[in-house]
Amino acid sequence: MSHPYRDIARNGLWSNNPALVQILGLCPLLAITNTMVNSLGLGLATTLTLIFSNVTVSAIRHWVRPEIRIPVFVLIIASIVTVIELSMNAWFHELYMILGIFIPLIVTNCTIIARAEAFASKNSIPHAFADGLFMGLGFTLVLLLLGTLREVIGFGTLFRQIELMFGDHAKWLTVHLFGNYRGYLLAILPPGAFLGLGFMIAFKNMIDKRIARKHQAIPVKQLVQIVK
Repeated sequence: MSHPYRDIARNGLWSNNPALVQILGLCPLLAITNTMVNSLGLGLATTLTLIFSNVTVSAIRHWVRPEIRIPVFVLIIASIVTVIELSMNAWFHELYMILGIFIPLIVTNCTIIARAEAFASKNSIPHAFADGLFMGLGFTLVLLLLGTLREVIGFGTLFRQIELMFGDHAKWLTVHLFGNYRGYLLAILPPGAFLGLGFMIAFKNMIDKRIARKHQAIPVKQLVQIVK
């Protein structure tokens, strides 16, 4: 018998990943992931929104009438995003300025309203919390991987502008991988993100097909042994 939290984690991180399977939230994903730090900032903001919106929706699910549930969910999500936006503006102002409109646009991220409607409104608070956490982590990991690849190819660095998140004392963490590297413009433009995401989806599908073939091969071997 499968464990519910294990299934929730697997869905969020792999089998139902918002970016690689549901293909949701592509607008900020394609626009912001030109560096690892930008990706981390947007990923954490999205994860916090998913967690708090899921928990809130689950807590009020018995009191919200079905015909008004979507407007209520949107109001909850917008309130949470506003708090996160103001907090980032106060404590991470330069990063907030770079992410710009894509922070308030988290309200329109289909992943968040989809999890509120499909999962949080039908499950307990602990399960809703876990779903928000792992869906957010799955989305953030894709952002980080894509942002790292684009930064390496586009700028030849790792942890570029890390001081925007961790302060000036963290500047030494920036790594220049190649000497006199002028960068590759396509990698840091939205088309580069589109190509990178396409390769990541293809790679995941290839892994899933190999796993499926292995699971199909096991019963065949067992049947051959039984016949013998």
